[in-house]
Parts: sequence; C-alpha cells; structure tokens
Amino acid sequence: MNSDSLQELGDAMDQSDIMKTGTTTLGLVCKEGIVLAADKRATAGYMIANKKTQKIHKIADNMVVTMAGSVSDAQLLAKLIKAELRLKGLRTGRSPNVRECANLLGSMIYANIRRMSLIPGISHFLLGGVDSEGAHLYDLFADGSVTECDDYVSSGSGSVIAYGVLEVGFRHGLVIKEGIGLAVKAVNAAMQRDIASGNGIDVVTITGEGVTKVFEKEIDTTVKV
Repeated sequence: MNSDSLQELGDAMDQSDIMKTGTTTLGLVCKEGIVLAADKRATAGYMIANKKTQKIHKIADNMVVTMAGSVSDAQLLAKLIKAELRLKGLRTGRSPNVRECANLLGSMIYANIRRMSLIPGISHFLLGGVDSEGAHLYDLFADGSVTECDDYVSSGSGSVIAYGVLEVGFRHGLVIKEGIGLAVKAVNAAMQRDIASGNGIDVVTITGEGVTKVFEKEIDTTVKV
C-alpha cells in the first residue's frame, strides 16, 4: 500500500467522520446465577436507527452475550462464536465451559479489531454463563482483553450512569430477583440521561436451569394528539 492509499485510509477513518453508536448493557453476579440486561435502542450518529434492537443473544444452552459497538461486527462475532461452540461440542463430546468460550471470543475480537478496514470493527461483549464450576461473568473489551468479574460490569455509552446505580445498590449474595430489580433500575437510569440508550429494557437470567428472559418492556415515546 503506497503513501497516498495510507493517507486516504487515514482520512476515511478520521474519528470526526465515523458514525457514533451507543448503548447500555450490564451484567450482575447473583447467588443463583447471572443477570444480563440491555436497552433496545440502536443509533447511527444522532439518528435512532432501530427502536427494537435485541442486544442480548443466547449462544449456548448455558451462555448468553450482550453486544455493544458496531452492529455488523457484533452480530457476526455472536453468530461465529455460537457456531464454534456447537462445533467444539460435536468434536469433543462435551459442552464447552464458560472460560473456554470467553477466551475464544476474546481471540476473535482481538483479530477483528486489528484487521485493516475502512470501518473500525469495534465490538464489546459481556458474557454470562453457568457451568460445572459455577456462575461466571466476563467483560470482553473491544481490544480483545478478557476479564472475569465477581460482582458487576457495564458497557456502552450509558455505562457511566448505570455504574452509579450499581455502585450503590449491589452487594455480594444478591438473589436473582433482587438482581433483576437492580438491573432494571440501572438501565432505566442510563436511558434517562444517555441519548444513545432508550426505547425499552430486556433482562435475561442464566442459572443451573438454563437461560430465561425474565423482563421485556418497550417504551413508547410517541406524542398522541
């Protein structure tokens, strides 16, 4: 690639020209398992691109991810990790554990963001799951780093606001019901102040009994006359 091409690529990737996206997702470690929550708004700059976005995706019978960042990259990586887990299960004759999934997805994110592209492949995942070793919550940051969390974590543009609620309301040993209530409060607080988060809340739990959507609410902001 010559210097002119590099300059053109640099101009195309200038931060002022890239559509900004935002979201609020979070995860909590509870006594019986994991609680994951997210808002429903997808944005492209200052435009609301979708009001009913599903940001929580089941990738195995015992594992779920939340997505933030560039929608195309996040969706593709979620599909790829789901397929890889199924293949690994067929080859080994056992279900992959959460730690194995976290490391594999982290490697995929690392490779994705370092691939040359006109559009930066930014994706941030929270991974929750339950296996024979217990309940696990991982923060898979956009640079490919993998961090296990023993309390709570939030991602996206609304995470700063959500963290304020989580810092005050979280305690170790929360039961699932309490975790659901805290998750709803945290996402709701983010939606009140972050313009890129809104239009509703989804909450999913992962326990020894499997994955369950326990809360789903759409918020209609239409003014009726």
